[in-house]
Amino acid sequence: MDELISLSNATLDQLTVERPRYDRAALKSGILHVGVGNFHRAHQAWYLHRLMQQGKAKDWAIIGAGVRPYDAVMREKLLAQDCLTTLIELDPEKISAEVIGSMIDYLPIEDGNGALIRTMSNPAIRIVSMTVTESGYYVDPVTNGFDANHPDVQHDAQNPLAPRTVFGAMVAALRMRRDAGHAPFTGLSCDNLQSNGDVLRQTVTSMARMSDPELADWIDTNATFPNSMVDCIAPSTGPSELALAIDFGIDDAAVVTHEAYRQWVIEDNFCAGRPDWDEVGAIFTDDVHAFETMKIRVLNAGHQVLANVGEILGLQTISECMRHPVVSKFFGKVQRTEIAPTVSSVSGKRPEEYVGLVESRFSNPRIVDTTRRVAFDGSARHTGFVLPILRDQLKAGRSVTGLALVEALWARMCAGTREDGSVIEANDPIWDRLSEAALAAKSNPAVWLEQSRIYGDLKDAKPFSSSFSKWLDMVWQNGCEAALVAYVDEA
Repeated sequence: MDELISLSNATLDQLTVERPRYDRAALKSGILHVGVGNFHRAHQAWYLHRLMQQGKAKDWAIIGAGVRPYDAVMREKLLAQDCLTTLIELDPEKISAEVIGSMIDYLPIEDGNGALIRTMSNPAIRIVSMTVTESGYYVDPVTNGFDANHPDVQHDAQNPLAPRTVFGAMVAALRMRRDAGHAPFTGLSCDNLQSNGDVLRQTVTSMARMSDPELADWIDTNATFPNSMVDCIAPSTGPSELALAIDFGIDDAAVVTHEAYRQWVIEDNFCAGRPDWDEVGAIFTDDVHAFETMKIRVLNAGHQVLANVGEILGLQTISECMRHPVVSKFFGKVQRTEIAPTVSSVSGKRPEEYVGLVESRFSNPRIVDTTRRVAFDGSARHTGFVLPILRDQLKAGRSVTGLALVEALWARMCAGTREDGSVIEANDPIWDRLSEAALAAKSNPAVWLEQSRIYGDLKDAKPFSSSFSKWLDMVWQNGCEAALVAYVDEA
């Protein structure tokens, strides 16, 4: 093999793959993004890069940021290669690569978030976007209101000039912009939350109100928080992904692999301007909700249908789950009989067609998307993705048998062991509480549903609770596959 090329501005001309054709030194920042993981770089950063390749959006370059200590590792990797990233597209038929350059800096990770606040207060930053996970918005899972009692929130309310959270930092920066006579920025959530812009608005204004009610009113009146729907599978990076970059002759410490599919649907509500993302495939619409409902319910809830049983059975990836003859049938039946009925057609695509598309995407053997990654933070993902479907099915008087089995499998997984006896390591911010409830539910299934911050009043819904108890007993007594077969064979 020829000598590897270490990724940097100085070596771009040596690469044999598609690379930035624009002058990166001439780029000016316009977006600050918090949470620079694989998804952001495969998705939002890619759309912007595509515009830059056309000679556009040169004043919208991205500055990366984070608020947790572990973000410093990614910062170090990216700064060492001039914030360049190799994206490797894993189409079932072929593998291709390109290097993108739409990010130009990454802020230091600091206690009190001083650098983050100062940068966001700069009027050149017109969009503050984020991918901070579904559970990161301080939302009470039962009321869907702001969780003002969370320790991080209380800290920021008492220390508004040295906040711990990204939202506290946004409030501090918006205060500085208001006091300096500058306009606010747009807050853009890129997380898989229903009405994510509305949720972001609630979090930012509620946090501001705890320390400065007048500022909260100013933000609510002047800032915008567009809803958006994002979609692209970008697995975690490990040794095999790093090796793929090497196959292209590139030494990249932060390579990203992704599927050959992307979608970004955005509400066109930007108070300080925006890039023309629609020119490279994004969709601006007033009806984001319809798109996000289809995607969140079929794809994100679908991930939870697969990941928990996959963990229990020792199936390591989502594509391996789809190759399992019983698991795949279980997935297809739940999707078509209990999930698709809660989704409307969008832009000419029927729910059944979208289910087929997701089945194809999940089956891609090149995408090494681990069941562990997908099962992470189930307390947020089941609450946000699965249970709203279950409630709609109950309200309509339709079956929840399959969704009850999905919840029973989650409870079984949280007991912390696979059927082969191996240990499932902690995989949720409240894992200890979940495990305690899961082990108690082994002999008394109702205990699991008594977790009120997850299930609320669903424990009183007999069609659900009775079916859940039946399935959990069967899973423990006869094993997962027996339960799946029993469900699939039901009339």
